[in-house]
Parts: sequence; C-alpha cells; structure tokens
Amino acid sequence: MIQLIVVGKLKEKSMQQLSDEYTKRIQPYHRLKITELKDYSNSNKMDAITKEGDSILKSIKDNEYIIILDLKGKDLTSEALSEKIDQIFTNHSSNITFIIGGSMGIDPRVKARANFSWKLSNLTFTHQFARIIALEQIYRSFKILAKEPYHK
Repeated sequence: MIQLIVVGKLKEKSMQQLSDEYTKRIQPYHRLKITELKDYSNSNKMDAITKEGDSILKSIKDNEYIIILDLKGKDLTSEALSEKIDQIFTNHSSNITFIIGGSMGIDPRVKARANFSWKLSNLTFTHQFARIIALEQIYRSFKILAKEPYHK
C-alpha cells in the first residue's frame, strides 16, 4: 500500500479535484490511502511541531518504509523515484508512506524514523501544491514502472 500522510486539509475545491484525479489514476497500479492530520500552525512553533509529530507517529506502523518530503532531502528525477519505489517494494516493504509535515517543519522524531528524505524541488510550494506534485510523481512512477507512456 502507498500512504500519503499530510498535515492539513486541502482548502480549495480545485486542489481537492486534482488530488481526487491523481488518486483515481494511481488506484489501478496500487492501493493508495491519504491520511489528513490536524494542522497546529496556530500554536507556537515547537508545540505545533511536537503535536503534529505525535499525530504522524501514531499514523505509521513498524513495517512501513517512510519517505519524508524535506527541503534537505535528496533530489530525484522521476525515473529515479520510480526505481526507488520499485527497490522498496522488492527489498524492504510492501507499504510505503510519504509524509508531508506541517508548515512549521517536521518533528525530529519523524525525521529519525524516516528511511528516506525526498526533496521535491529547490522551489518553495504551498503544502497543497506539494501534495498534488507528490501524487503526480507517484502516479508517474507507476507509469514508468509499467513501461507505459506518459506525457512529458
């Protein structure tokens, strides 16, 4: 199973429609679950990071391979991400969880639990866009693995 854990909800209808579309596209290749957690950005920074970290850690299991999205993570091409997903399924786990933390950052405990840190881009995106981009790249990865065409 692929799980995407995100702090916060999609606020705009158009973003929800995109998320739904990529979820639908991924489903023929692999089961996908999106878990939305409470955003504590109205709290002070350390409280928010800790509370969100608690929620994230409660949402993952020991047998999951955890990939956090982090500005300090590793840059990957679409092909490299598809290879990474394939290697994880082959050598580590049948459960991959991608985590998009809150706007204040990711709790150090979650970073310590992560198996891999992925950097989407050098650009800064809203959490809503990061979610859509992550879903699109997961879908693209499955298309690459299936050796099916995908528009460039």
